[in-house]
Amino acid sequence: MSEDNTDASHQGTWHGRCLCRGVAFTIEGSMSELSACHCSQCRRQSGHYQVAGVVAKDAITFQSDVTLTWYRSSDHAQRGFCSKCGSALFWDDGGDNMSINIGCLDRPTGLHLASHIFVADKGDYYQISDGLPQADQYE
Repeated sequence: MSEDNTDASHQGTWHGRCLCRGVAFTIEGSMSELSACHCSQCRRQSGHYQVAGVVAKDAITFQSDVTLTWYRSSDHAQRGFCSKCGSALFWDDGGDNMSINIGCLDRPTGLHLASHIFVADKGDYYQISDGLPQADQYE
């Protein structure tokens, strides 16, 4: 995942939360096109690949963040998750934007997957056959 993608393709309001509701938030504004990240860190954190979109940090308003915990997963970034239920929620490299794991958003999102990234690192137990663009790394 990367926060360098600031080309917003979606405008709207989205509500998200973790499974136990210890973390709840609203996003108002722009969201990038969605990418499915198949890197080993995303797969290990979620149990499969993760789909995320990038938003400006100032577009996020928390209604609750009492159980929000950050784990420094690399020298480059940290991952936000709920310390009570374990829901994976965010990816942050310290810039002005943050990646949101789309699975934590309430339906309907009105969003659609646009591409796959880090496919060279994907699990060997599935195929990507949806016809969307694939990149071995993040472009």
